[in-house]
Amino acid sequence: MGVKYYTHFVLASQSEEDNGQEFSGVVEVNQSTECRFETREIEALLARNFDLDSEAVRLLKWSRLQ
Repeated sequence: MGVKYYTHFVLASQSEEDNGQEFSGVVEVNQSTECRFETREIEALLARNFDLDSEAVRLLKWSRLQ
């Protein structure tokens, strides 16, 4: 069973005219959560789910739900 986190992040836009898409909600991580995630790791995890490079994700908030 995974661990649930609240997340708020922005996906970078391909266009300079657009600021990107902003998302927030609950995600479930199905891997060991004994160690704390670094921002880069979280951005890479989210990016993989959108088939994007990790540079395309800008993390705003990440917190574990009890």
